Amino acid sequence: MQKKINIQNKKARFEYEILDKFVAGIQLTGTEIKSIRLSQARITESFCEFNDRGELFIVNMYIQEYMFGHHFNHKPKSERRLLLNKRELRSLKKDVEAKGNTIVPLKLFINDRGFAKLEIALAKGKQTHDKRNVIKDRDNKRDLARIKKKFNT
Repeated sequence: MQKKINIQNKKARFEYEILDKFVAGIQLTGTEIKSIRLSQARITESFCEFNDRGELFIVNMYIQEYMFGHHFNHKPKSERRLLLNKRELRSLKKDVEAKGNTIVPLKLFINDRGFAKLEIALAKGKQTHDKRNVIKDRDNKRDLARIKKKFNT
């Protein structure tokens, strides 16, 4: 039984307003997938961008070098190609170019068949006052939970 790999980008939900979500495959080498299976990856500072041929790449995704890789090891912060349908790629490219949106990774996971997948989102940056409202709501929920717990005991 293989343990569940679920690497999340919690910072993205705070920094961006999520408009649409997609699940994309990642083109990886052998040592990269082995490191991901050991949960040695980070997607907090990464983002996605298109190249001149219309292919989508994830940039700044950190996958730690595999400890038993020797000279066949990969580069920790190289660009990795994302695999989506042409229709999805076209619509994403159109939305990013026209409206000034961005594409951010939300979650890196391994599906039932053993393939690494990346949940990406079309997102729009939040303003400072929106971030303050999120923090205020989070604090209010935490205080309310404390009061309920105190009342029930």
